Amino acid sequence: MQTLETPNHMGAQRLFIVIAGLWVGSILTVGYLVAPAIFSTMTDRQAAGMVAGSIFKLEAYLSLIVCIGLMVLANLLVNRGLNQFRLIRWLLLAMLLCAIAASFILIPWMNTLRDDALIQGMPVMLSPSATVFGRLHGVSSMLFMLQSLLGIFLVWRLTKR
Repeated sequence: MQTLETPNHMGAQRLFIVIAGLWVGSILTVGYLVAPAIFSTMTDRQAAGMVAGSIFKLEAYLSLIVCIGLMVLANLLVNRGLNQFRLIRWLLLAMLLCAIAASFILIPWMNTLRDDALIQGMPVMLSPSATVFGRLHGVSSMLFMLQSLLGIFLVWRLTKR
């Protein structure tokens, strides 16, 4: 079995590690620095939620693109005999599923509930949909935390000697 130090594929592996590190860093930055800063700075929680929601939406789309690209590269490396990327592909698949759920289910559903409440002239947390919105927000937060942990483990595995 070849190792990460194999000279034949060193450039591809380094590129993989750099992209994965930047991507996971962006996930952690958005979720655990930017979003809390938005809510601690803005006095209007509804507006803060809308700004944070837009940022999380962009991060979810970025995750889709980067994750698919890394999966293609991981498959290429596995096909070239670098079997340590087999586990990496499973981690990427799990992270991709998190991004798909956020991008195409949770975020649009939460946006619809918020927009419907705004049309009725009230913040979503004061609307009849507040309970559903709160549950979706909780599921979304847990999914984001799972994606974050998977990302940390991904980078950990990639930098393992």
